[in-house]
Amino acid sequence: MELAERVQAARDRVPRIDPYGFERPDDFDYAAYEEYFSTYLVILTRRAIKWSKLLKGSSSVQKSMTVKRYIRKGVPLEHRARVWMGVSGAQAQMDRNPGYYHRLLQGERNDSLEEAIRTDMNRTFPDNVKFRKSADPCLQKTLYNVLLAYGHHNQGVGYCQGMNFIAGYLILITKNEEESFWLLDALVGRILPDYYSPAMLGLKTDQEVLGELVRTKLPAVAALMDGHGVLWTLVVSRWFICLFVDILPVETVLRIWDCLFNEGSKIIFRVALTLIKQHQAFILEATNIADICEKFKEITKGSFVTECHTFMQKIFSEPGSLPMNTITRLRESCRAKLLAQG
Repeated sequence: MELAERVQAARDRVPRIDPYGFERPDDFDYAAYEEYFSTYLVILTRRAIKWSKLLKGSSSVQKSMTVKRYIRKGVPLEHRARVWMGVSGAQAQMDRNPGYYHRLLQGERNDSLEEAIRTDMNRTFPDNVKFRKSADPCLQKTLYNVLLAYGHHNQGVGYCQGMNFIAGYLILITKNEEESFWLLDALVGRILPDYYSPAMLGLKTDQEVLGELVRTKLPAVAALMDGHGVLWTLVVSRWFICLFVDILPVETVLRIWDCLFNEGSKIIFRVALTLIKQHQAFILEATNIADICEKFKEITKGSFVTECHTFMQKIFSEPGSLPMNTITRLRESCRAKLLAQG
């Protein structure tokens, strides 16, 4: 079969809209995706059987070494919401606070909060058929409710751009408004230290921490960034603030989130370091700031990130040892430096 025929045949077989409602981009490589997915499907099926046995007869998922190992190998879609709710502590919070979510929605009006959220509604996943106004049901209303409730719940954060993408993914996976709210609370309130507050100090800190980790593990890339005076925030801020949503392929993001809910924010550094290390030679070809920015966009595309199972194996091997006490120490020093700069 000629290449063009093979590509067309793949296009005919692979749906134009993915299982989560996203339209595949115009330049989507259907043939490569089909080839990869046929092998990944075998892995998924095997994992699904193991997960079903693990979860049989238990009402909730608790953290353990077995669960950690299973999560790193991928959580099947049908179990994902339950696993995320269990390991993140969101289920426990929801059980302890019955009716709280609905009371938040019936609370006092906050016009500026409502307006900020409403402004971002149409910008959230225009390429997803489930978020279009023409969809029935349209998930925009669900998204609005989750973000509004969270703004009332955590008034120190309110609403911040980026949270719409995160809440949107949570809704697509849980298909449940209240569970999405509690998972958003787990992420914004506990897992991501101070990313979405008005000063975004936690976010800025972690971008600097990544810079320090690159300096230690990939000094040539750090030297390139320093030589051109490129701040890390310029190339990685969206990686952190959107947790790779709209940056990496959907399935890969979900596999990253599986580990993020269980192991915490350290996973973000593992993903970032793996992307940079894998493409170090390519990045080092850059000769100016625009070039560096473009290369950092390019490294989030292609087969390396699409083949999510191999990619997830790499994030636990490529960056090498990354103890939490190292991250904590770097956070303390970077935070102090940022506060001193005012």
